[in-house]
Amino acid sequence: MNTYRHTQFGAVIVVTTAAIIPLAALPVWLAGIATATWLILGSMVVVLSLFASLTVEIDAEHLRIRFGIGLIRKRFPLDQIDTCRPVSNPWIYGWGIRLTPHGWLYNVSGQKAVEIKMKSGKTYRIGTDEPEILTAALQEALDSLQPAPE
Repeated sequence: MNTYRHTQFGAVIVVTTAAIIPLAALPVWLAGIATATWLILGSMVVVLSLFASLTVEIDAEHLRIRFGIGLIRKRFPLDQIDTCRPVSNPWIYGWGIRLTPHGWLYNVSGQKAVEIKMKSGKTYRIGTDEPEILTAALQEALDSLQPAPE
C-alpha cells in the first residue's frame, strides 16, 4: 500500500537532450559515418529513458525513488530516516545523480528538493516539484512508525 506516489517529468533533461541530438548527430551523418550517427542517437535514447522522470513512492516501510524506466533506483528504509525537510538547491548542483556538499542529490528538474537525514548521519536530497507535500507525506509515514504513547 502506497501512501504517496508522484512522478516528476524532467523537462530540462528532455529539452537539452533533444537539442543535443541534431548538434551531435547531424555533422557525423553529413560526414557519412552512419554507424557513429546511430551510436549517438542510441545513446540519447538511453539517456532519455533513464532520466526523463523521477518517481517517488512512500509505503509502510520504504521511501523509494526511481528514475525513468526504473533501472536506476534507490530505497530508504523509513526506520532509518531521522528527519526530513524541504530545501532549495543552488542551480549549479544540476540534474541527475550528484554528490553535493549536502550529500547525494537525485534530481530531474528544478531546484526544489526534500532533504532526508539518516540515523547513520548520511544526508540525501530528492528533487521534487512538490516539496511540501512530499515532506508532509514522509513525516506522516515516519510518525506512523513511532509507538503510540500510553
